[in-house]
Amino acid sequence: MDAVRLIAAGRHALARSAAAWDIVGEAWQAQALAQGVGSWLAVTGPPELRAEAGGLGEAGGRGCGAIDRAALEAVEGAVPEQPPRAAQLTGVADVRQALLGLQALLGEVGIALVGVACATDDEGLYWQCIESIDAADESSDRVRALLRRMTVRERGSASGVM
Repeated sequence: MDAVRLIAAGRHALARSAAAWDIVGEAWQAQALAQGVGSWLAVTGPPELRAEAGGLGEAGGRGCGAIDRAALEAVEGAVPEQPPRAAQLTGVADVRQALLGLQALLGEVGIALVGVACATDDEGLYWQCIESIDAADESSDRVRALLRRMTVRERGSASGVM
């Protein structure tokens, strides 16, 4: 499935999430998408984006690791038994739209996690949210860097300079 569709599915699932651990699960899903999109672009994306895309893939991977998967799996119904959405990634047809959508998803994840962190009395969940917020922010920074690089490239090609 194309990245834009997967990201839209992630945004929809996050919007439907009400329970704290469901939101944490969607944060994990978003980081897996960041890892998948970054890794895909690092291998098959435009050559001038590949190095920074690799950084996005790594940041997404660290973001997945920041989430306590065992604690998430211990909450009944919090983690679907199917593989992550990112496992369905088959390509990134529109790089700019995928990156814009991923940036929006990561921002929404951060906001949702802040809400969970502020509302919980569970210290473990609180720190899980704080680590996940940091991870989403790092991945978002990588996406922003890729978008800037694309803009510079497009301006350069428009003026005939590369």
